Amino acid sequence: MEAANCSLRVKRPLLDPRFEGYKLSLEPLPCYQLELDAAVAEVKLRDEQYTLEHMHAFGMYNYLHCDSWYQDSVYYIDNLGRIMNLTVMLDTALGKPREVFRLPTDVTACDNRLCASIHFTSPTWVTLSDGTGRLYVIGTGDRGNSPEKWEIMFNEELGNPFVIIHSVSLLKAEEHAVAILLLRIEKEESDMKGSGFYVSLEWVTVSKKKEDSKKYEITKHHVLRGKSVPHYAAIEPNGNGLMIVSYKSFQGLAVGQDPEESMDEDRSEKSKEPLYYWQQTEDDLTVTIKLPENSTKEDIHVQFLPDTINVVLKGVQVLEGTLHSSVDHESSTWTIKENDSLEISLIKKNEGLTWPELVVGDEQGELVRDPAQCAAIAERLMHLTSDELNPNPDKEKPPCNAQELEECDIFFEESSSLCRFDGNTLKTTHVVNLGSNQYLFSVTVDPQEMPCFCLRHDVDALLWQPHCSKQDDMWEHIATFNALGYVQASKRDKKFFACAPNYSYAALCECLRRVFIYRQPTPMSTVLYNRKEGRHVGQVAKQQVASLETNDPILGFQATNERLFVLTTKDLFLIKVNTEN
Repeated sequence: MEAANCSLRVKRPLLDPRFEGYKLSLEPLPCYQLELDAAVAEVKLRDEQYTLEHMHAFGMYNYLHCDSWYQDSVYYIDNLGRIMNLTVMLDTALGKPREVFRLPTDVTACDNRLCASIHFTSPTWVTLSDGTGRLYVIGTGDRGNSPEKWEIMFNEELGNPFVIIHSVSLLKAEEHAVAILLLRIEKEESDMKGSGFYVSLEWVTVSKKKEDSKKYEITKHHVLRGKSVPHYAAIEPNGNGLMIVSYKSFQGLAVGQDPEESMDEDRSEKSKEPLYYWQQTEDDLTVTIKLPENSTKEDIHVQFLPDTINVVLKGVQVLEGTLHSSVDHESSTWTIKENDSLEISLIKKNEGLTWPELVVGDEQGELVRDPAQCAAIAERLMHLTSDELNPNPDKEKPPCNAQELEECDIFFEESSSLCRFDGNTLKTTHVVNLGSNQYLFSVTVDPQEMPCFCLRHDVDALLWQPHCSKQDDMWEHIATFNALGYVQASKRDKKFFACAPNYSYAALCECLRRVFIYRQPTPMSTVLYNRKEGRHVGQVAKQQVASLETNDPILGFQATNERLFVLTTKDLFLIKVNTEN
C-alpha cells in the first residue's frame, strides 16, 4: 500500500494579515540566579564526531529537561551522576536543586560516551540513558508528591551509546509497556561518497504482564535508518505509529535485517531495468517492450480499450491498468520489431495533451523524451528565465531579482518531509512534503498527546498538533506566532527555541547571555493611532530582551507558561515572563 500524500491545512482565522511587528519593551524582567552544587555533565564532541549530524544531535543538545506532567519542574544531570530537580512554587522562596536519583555506575570512565538523556514518560514513569549505551526504565511514583522514590524497573546494555528522544507509557488490560525512541549515529564503512555515517532510530518496547511477577523485558525492537538527524520524532500515544520530520527520509529495517542488505535491496530496485519504455508526441504514444526469447505471434496478446490496456506475453501479464487518458482503441496497433521487441502505438483522443504517466500508478516503465520535444518545452518556458539580471526593466512583470531576497529567506533544506510510519510494518503511511516550511522547534502542549512542532510559513511561525486518531486530518493548526519565522531568521547566533504551552509567548536564546522573548498581541491600556492608515491600534505585540549575568555558554533552555529556565555550566537562571497563567 502506497503512502498517502497529505498537506497541512492552515486555519485562516488564526492568521493576522495586519500584524505590524513587535515593539521593543523596556519593562524589566525579574531574573533569579541559582548557583549549582556541581557543574552540568556536559560532553563535548570528540575529533571523530566531525559531521553536521553529530553537531545537530549532540553538539546542540538541550541539557535541561522539562517535566511536562508537572508545571514548572525542570531536571538536569550533573557531573557527579546525579539527576537534580528544581520545582518552583514561589519565585521569592527558591530552594536549591535537589537530588532525586543517582546513576549506579561512574559514566566518566567511558571514553566514547554521549550526554546522558532523560524523558518523562508519564506522571509515574521515566526513561533514562547514561550515555554509555545502557537504558533505564524507572518508576518514580507520583512526582507531584515530594519526596518521591525513584526505583529502577529495567536496565540493560543496548550496545553503542545513544540518546533518548521520546517515550510513551502504554497501559493495556493485561500488561504495561513503555515504548522508547533512541537515536544513534553509526559509522558506515561502505559509504565512500557521503559523510561515512548514518543515523539509526531504534524503537524499543519494554513490557511486563500485570499478573506476572517477572521483571520488565524487551518485547519489540524496530530500527529505522536515514542519513540526517530528525528535527522531530515521536511515538503516538497509543503506540500504533511514529512521526518523523527530517531533511532526508528514513526507512524501516526488518527484524534481524542487516542495514547493508537493505541498502543492497534499494540499489537493486533502482538499478532494475524498466519493464517497458514509452514516448509520446502531441498525437500518439509509442510503447516498446522487450520480448522473451523465442516469442512468436501466438505468444502475444494485446487488448485495447478506450481507457485501459492489457498486455500478456507467454501467459505472463506484463502491462495492465487504467491509461492516463483515453485513446482511440480502434486505431491503435502493435507490431513485432526486428530487435525482438514489441512496439505498441496508441492514438490519443485528446490531441496535444501531455501524459505524465502511461498507466495510472504504474512505475515499471520509463519515459524516453524526444530531444525536439525537450527543446520545444524549453522554448515555451524561455520567458520565465534570462541570462541577464533584468533584460527588460520596462516590462510589466519583470523576472524575479535574486538581489531582492534577504539572507533569512534562503532555506537550504527544501526537501524536508513529515512522515508517519506504521508501528508494526514500519512502512510509510502518510507523507507531507514540507518544502520551504522550515522546522523551528517542538513543544509539549498536552503531555497526553504527541509533542507539537512549529514550522515557518512565509513570515509566520505556525504551531501544529498531531492527532493520530484522525486519519484524514492528522495535523491541526492550533496557534500562530506572527512574523516569528522572519524574526528568528535574523538571529544568527540562536541556539535554542521554545514557546509557552499556552502559546502566550515564544522565546529563543543565543549561545551566550542573551534571551529574546516575543509575546502575543495584547490590548493597549492607552489610545494609540496608526498615522499612515488613520486607524486605532487596539493591540500591540511586545518584544523583550534579557541579558544573563554570566560568561558561561547556555546549555539548556525550557519555557513554561510563567517562566523561562536557562541552564549554564554552573548556574540555573529563572526569568519570570508572565505573572499569571
